[in-house]
Formats: sequence, C-alpha cells, structure tokens
Amino acid sequence: MSTVVGVFESRDRAHRAIEALQEQGFTEDELSVVAKDEGGGDDGSATNGDQMTMVGNEDMTEGAAIGGGLGALGGLLAGAGALAIPGIGPLVAAGPLAAALSGAVAGGIAGGLIDLGIPEGEGRRFEQDVREGRLLAVVETEGERIEEAEETLRRFGADEVQVYD
Repeated sequence: MSTVVGVFESRDRAHRAIEALQEQGFTEDELSVVAKDEGGGDDGSATNGDQMTMVGNEDMTEGAAIGGGLGALGGLLAGAGALAIPGIGPLVAAGPLAAALSGAVAGGIAGGLIDLGIPEGEGRRFEQDVREGRLLAVVETEGERIEEAEETLRRFGADEVQVYD
C-alpha cells in the first residue's frame, strides 16, 4: 500500500480533486482530507491546550462550512470529525487520516502521518503546511492506482504531490 499526499493552497482545487478521485472510484476508505478549520471554536468545543478534543459530526459539518467550504466535500466528510491539536488549533479531518489523528495527540498531524508510512520529517513539514492554512489530500492505494491518484492531484492544482511506499 502506498500513500499519495497532495498539498493544496486552494480549497476549491482540493475539492475538485477529491470529487474527481471519487468519480474515478476511489472510496472514502482510501481518501483523507485535513485542513485548518478557519471557523474553529464556533462549534462550542474547547481545548485546554494540553489535549486534543473531538467534537460531533453535526458540529464539524457546520464548522467546516464556516471554515472555508470544506463542507462541500460531501460524503467524505459525513463520517469526519473536528479536532483541536495543541500548537496547531482546530482542524477538520476526514477519512483514515482522521482516525490516525484522533490517536496522535502528542504527535499531532506528523504523528498521524507516520501511521500512514510518511517519514517524521516529511510529516512535520506537512503539519506546517496545514498550520499555514493549506489543505492535505491523502490517498492510500496500490498498483497502477498510485499514478492515477498522483496525476489527478497534480491536474487539479496540488502545489506539491509526494508518494510514499
């Protein structure tokens, strides 16, 4: 299994890339999205700075819409959660990466990405991207689908695309 990571400056481009991947048959079990929730805190959740808090799906969906249009990613976010990670702040995460992040309190985003086979240094760089407002689209796949995912992320304007085996 390989992990393909696309970093997007534009949430609209990320949205279109995820939609295209879904149309190509990639499933919610293969696709993840993580972004800073620009509207964080509006959902009533709180963190004391020492822990990560997960809030309910309804709150996340509303927060995502407030936070820059991620709610438009439709089905992918249906099972997602909003997270607050110390030092990063409120995030919206969906897919397998959301589950990895929920168990990675101390490691933040980098810790969750390590679970997907991404080296720690690269994970910290991606964490910084999210901290600065970029969006990560992550595809876990294998075989010829790796190139298909990579090409789709690039075609829809990912600023960076990396593949990890």
